[in-house]
Amino acid sequence: MSDILARLHSVLEERKQAEPSSSYVASLYHKGLNKILEKVGEEAVESILAARDAEVSGNNDKLIGETADLWFHSMVMLSKLGANPDQVLAELDKRFGLSGIDEKNSRSQQGE
Repeated sequence: MSDILARLHSVLEERKQAEPSSSYVASLYHKGLNKILEKVGEEAVESILAARDAEVSGNNDKLIGETADLWFHSMVMLSKLGANPDQVLAELDKRFGLSGIDEKNSRSQQGE
């Protein structure tokens, strides 16, 4: 799975050099971080609404599509800020073996 994220990250990095008129991602980079954050927020809300619908309908198709959009735009955000998916995966890996309660408490103590 991380191969897909690595491939996407590579494409996102390439788009940083592209003309805004040549690609959607290049246009997002050109519009700046606030536009990218707006898209992340929009996709998060759409994912939430799709999850509510999926619970009622039992069909996850729209939820999967909206979550893909959310992940995609989150990766654009990370790339814009010089971060990459390996860093996120490493953070998730660090959390294995740690209870969610303990992990949340450790973030609270660190001022996060």
